[in-house]
Amino acid sequence: MKAPSHFLEPLFNDMRQWRQHLHQHPETAFEEIQTAQFISDKLKSFGLDVHQGLGGTGVVASITAGDSHATIGLRADMDALPIQELNSFTYKSVHNGKMHACGHDGHSAMLLGAACYLSQQQNFNGTVRFIFQPAEEGRAGAQRMIEEGLFKQFPVDSVYGMHNFPDLPEGHFAIKAGAMMASFNCFKITVAGQATHAAMPHLGKDPIVATAHLITALQTIISRTVDPAQAAVLSVTQIRAGNTWNAIPESAQLKGTFRCFSPIIEKQLQSAISGLATTLCKSFGLKATIEFNPENPGYPVTWNDDQAAQLCTQVATTIAGKNGVELNPEPSLGAEDFAFMLKEKPGCYIWIGNGPSTGSCLLHNPHYDFNDAILPVGAAYWVKLTETLLAP
Repeated sequence: MKAPSHFLEPLFNDMRQWRQHLHQHPETAFEEIQTAQFISDKLKSFGLDVHQGLGGTGVVASITAGDSHATIGLRADMDALPIQELNSFTYKSVHNGKMHACGHDGHSAMLLGAACYLSQQQNFNGTVRFIFQPAEEGRAGAQRMIEEGLFKQFPVDSVYGMHNFPDLPEGHFAIKAGAMMASFNCFKITVAGQATHAAMPHLGKDPIVATAHLITALQTIISRTVDPAQAAVLSVTQIRAGNTWNAIPESAQLKGTFRCFSPIIEKQLQSAISGLATTLCKSFGLKATIEFNPENPGYPVTWNDDQAAQLCTQVATTIAGKNGVELNPEPSLGAEDFAFMLKEKPGCYIWIGNGPSTGSCLLHNPHYDFNDAILPVGAAYWVKLTETLLAP
């Protein structure tokens, strides 16, 4: 695959080597020890000041040029997923049950490439923070870094993120102001009944029947309580009850998720889930216990600042051309914990096209692989963004 012609093309082979090394050695949330060390070693070799351990395994590197106090943050996630890789290329995962199925290996390699170039050229006036974040996949590593003092120890005026996107043309960008990705919340509902023999259901209180009704009823929340003009989704994803064929269990449990683009609707959905579960189970003579985000934090809406989105669009256009930037993409009901950083600081989160998803090259798919051809494109975006925001 030929790399695109960009001023960062001389770094293409290095970035590809870094990316494929990271792909071959994936580490999941808060376990990115070797990943963080690899990234830190590269950053130190570029001459950057490097801090390790923020948020457990996070890495923050800084470089200053000139005399300006202006400071920006550029963020890449670096965790992998608990997925068994089904690819057969030479750099496939060596860790059983773990793989880079979301392109965080590529995100890290692009930011490393930008750090290398900027450390050499220093055509900017101010400070750049390179933020390599752990645990984006459902564990809110961004929130943990913030709680441990990310923006207090390493203050920034604004912060920026980027994610690859299959089926967006290779090397193109997609940017919009406002909601880019949805909020994400989980729920767990435990339905408490009374166990009994399956042949004598009248002597107990069956939680499975009530749970079956509840699953169906939950699907009416979106269609009957949310404005049809507003995007939202609720899905039941796990059901657990009983462990034998001849006994009605004491309880049943279901888990699921709901997503939307509005904090108001988010509260509305939470209230509706609680009310429906309580009332329906009570009608069966049972008790429902509802928990929200019992295992991991919920994610807020990923919201791009208007001014930052406009500037990022200008920068992306200089890299990909006017026809290579989609200005009003449909926001995704997927979620991204970079949203926590955007709640703290103004900034913008964009997508870079990974090319066609042919051969099941979809995010979170065991056949996924990051497209190395876009490495110089993404790194060039980071460089031009820095040189624009921190113009000498």
